[in-house]
Amino acid sequence: MGSDITAEEIAKAAKAAFEESQLLPAAVRINALAKIKQQLEANKAEILAANKQDMEAAQVEVDAGRISNAMMKRLDLRNGDKWDSMLKGVQDVANLPDPTGVVSYASRLDDDLELYRVSCPIGVLLVIFEARPEVVVNIAALAIKSGNAAILKGGKESNHTTHLLAKAISQGLAQTSLPSTYIQAIQTRAEVSALLDLDRYIDLVIPRGGNSLVKAIQNSTRIPVMGHADGLCHVYLDESADRQKAVRVVVDSKTDYPSACNAAETLIVHTTLLNSVWPEVAQALLAADVHLLCDPHTLSALASLPNVPERFSSHVHSSTESSYSIEHLDLTISVIALPSLHSAIQFINSHSSHHTDSIITESERAASAFCRGVDSAGTFVNASTRFADGFRYGFGTEVGISTGRIHARGPVGLEGLVIYKYIMRSKAEKGHIVGEFGVGEGKKSFKHAAIATTSVPF
Repeated sequence: MGSDITAEEIAKAAKAAFEESQLLPAAVRINALAKIKQQLEANKAEILAANKQDMEAAQVEVDAGRISNAMMKRLDLRNGDKWDSMLKGVQDVANLPDPTGVVSYASRLDDDLELYRVSCPIGVLLVIFEARPEVVVNIAALAIKSGNAAILKGGKESNHTTHLLAKAISQGLAQTSLPSTYIQAIQTRAEVSALLDLDRYIDLVIPRGGNSLVKAIQNSTRIPVMGHADGLCHVYLDESADRQKAVRVVVDSKTDYPSACNAAETLIVHTTLLNSVWPEVAQALLAADVHLLCDPHTLSALASLPNVPERFSSHVHSSTESSYSIEHLDLTISVIALPSLHSAIQFINSHSSHHTDSIITESERAASAFCRGVDSAGTFVNASTRFADGFRYGFGTEVGISTGRIHARGPVGLEGLVIYKYIMRSKAEKGHIVGEFGVGEGKKSFKHAAIATTSVPF
């Protein structure tokens, strides 16, 4: 937005756009996503050139020690299938069922008096994120499909990329009947600070970034905040763990995308596996260039092997107490041995960020206890923590991960961006009044009869 537009004007425009959009049919929102996808495709070369510019600037910052390699990698929109996945996410979101207008409760309170609980958008979203420029598109798609207006603020490291992505989104919206201010992008921290005070217009803040960003926002606003501060994910090798599954799942959880919030940061090994499964897992991790921060038990098990693993001296180090509270975001994993499933669950609950944790086990009983005992948004059995993702869950994409206890938890897709309202209709000739109901002569009783429907009939 231009510097001559105040934060309050941005917020007011977003609220007005949201209210105006509520009477538009769902087909308009689907069409908007198609137009946005077309504009992104048409401007691909220019956007990726801007991304190259951001990456070159980020490399200077990395060399100067001002930002991490992990953050720089998150900026890269040209890496692998990132661009294609971003576009596919827009199409996938467009193809999902409309999350609004869905009836989750319906009751006939009296003859000709009906009550419906109906899903509806939250309102205006303020989304603040670091590094990953594709988040602009992800969140715009989810906001539009779910009927929410959004104000987006990316990190300064991706300014050139996010500016052009936001421009493409605006060009797509301009070809529809949705208001042009339905999705807005801002550039400065001052605008964010001002917007965080505007709870009259903004309904939910979603921060996506590191611990310091999330904590700062949570402490700076009266507006509800949905998000997670860290991604301290664990993999636990139960005493019945299968060797092949252990190697595959642990290596994938750590190395598939080390800087992601769903990458494993701590490995817990049952003490009975120290001389069997653990050495194999360790060697697979070392072969993948992963550094191991080991407690005395896991370190001793490796040091006492007849053939000490290659890279042992360069990649295996002693852990400290703080090792198990660090989100490494690179090819490093902390390792600890524990004597029981119960102790592993306790350790995870006291050290994790309640994001995603996985158990490798052949025991149904252990799997059940782990999934119920670990207090995290995702608890997996014999599966990589990297599956904790809105796209992989079938949500099209995600607005972020929530580790809180509000209405949405885990990867937040369309359903996490709607709440509900109650709609009541009387079809009686004189309408309905509360005074007619109660106990005693001439008073009516409520019928509370279920109505079988998934949509409001008017």
